[in-house]
Amino acid sequence: MRRASTTILAGLALLTAFMTMTGSVCLYGQQSALRAHVELLQNGHKVKDASNVVVWLTPLGGTPVEAPHQTTIPQLEQRDKSFHPSLVVVPVGGKVEFPNHDPFFHNVFSLFEGKRFDLGLYESGTSRFVQFDRPGISYIFCNIHAEMSAVVVALGTPYYAVSDTKGEIALPGVPAGRYRMQVFHASAQPEDLETYNREVTVTESTLSLGGLRLRETDKMASHKNKYGRDYDPPSPDSPVYARP
Repeated sequence: MRRASTTILAGLALLTAFMTMTGSVCLYGQQSALRAHVELLQNGHKVKDASNVVVWLTPLGGTPVEAPHQTTIPQLEQRDKSFHPSLVVVPVGGKVEFPNHDPFFHNVFSLFEGKRFDLGLYESGTSRFVQFDRPGISYIFCNIHAEMSAVVVALGTPYYAVSDTKGEIALPGVPAGRYRMQVFHASAQPEDLETYNREVTVTESTLSLGGLRLRETDKMASHKNKYGRDYDPPSPDSPVYARP
């Protein structure tokens, strides 16, 4: 009897190891990571950096789901007249910090989609916080420097992932069920994003969400200031450029 039990346990260990190596479903029905591959195209040619594509799955059919609890507050640093990083994903209700590390003033705002806010002028070495209390995509700009742009994506689902530079995406721990799949990239053409806004069914044997092809635009490059007007040419004598 002891020999039979030992044989069974050894067999289970080998099966578990095989499933781990092959990416198959584990013994307890836990779905292994759902994978996808993204190609970004510019003028018909594939670009080298396919990072910052967000893919998320929202359960359908009344299945309750909670956004993950925020354990750390990410930063969108203002440095060298740029936001670092250019993309942040937070759960609904999560906060983002906006520290100013430049030797001059900034005026961070978002008045177009998602969370609407205006942080006003604040000087070097100071910081502001914003809570993203509703799901959506917030385009972030500076009212002084037109070249500055970033995006905050607030999600009400824990099932999401962001692509790496090679365009690889892995969504871990997605249970079997029906989902609304959505995709976002700051420079992608809207009709391409809408193509992948669709219902998907995940089973215990589902390992891939397929391939995604997105064409880039210059949407983030053309925007108005917070008053809805074109940006004024920068003035070296303006106090917003001076070190406080």
